[in-house]
Amino acid sequence: MPQNEIFLPMAALAFWTFCVLTLVPLRRVRAVNARKVQIKEFRFGETSKVPGEVSIPNRNYMNLLELPVLFYVVCLMFYETRWVDMPVLWLAWAFVAVRVAHSLVHLTYNNVEHRALVFGASYLIAIAMWGLFLVRMYG
Repeated sequence: MPQNEIFLPMAALAFWTFCVLTLVPLRRVRAVNARKVQIKEFRFGETSKVPGEVSIPNRNYMNLLELPVLFYVVCLMFYETRWVDMPVLWLAWAFVAVRVAHSLVHLTYNNVEHRALVFGASYLIAIAMWGLFLVRMYG
């Protein structure tokens, strides 16, 4: 199997992260122009005066930079050891799918229980990827 296949789910998640990042300034500018918030509320990040529909894309962007770091690292480790195979690719694409689902829930109707379920799924997939790597390394 071509080892560079692991870069496709990594690139897909990076692309999704850029898409969510694009929402941050768009929602901020729109809110300032609509006079829902003053621009000074963004001076040190966001204050409590920033409406939820404006702050949620920023929070989701941060989510895409937290747990996914562990995903990117383990993907690179699979690549470096030349252990990329179908189970690894399935897990990687599953991780991307549930992270996108998490974002879609967060950025649309924001049901906390649904968000927790998809977040939990991504957490378990990340653990599975790391577990698989460690089993192959030391098992």
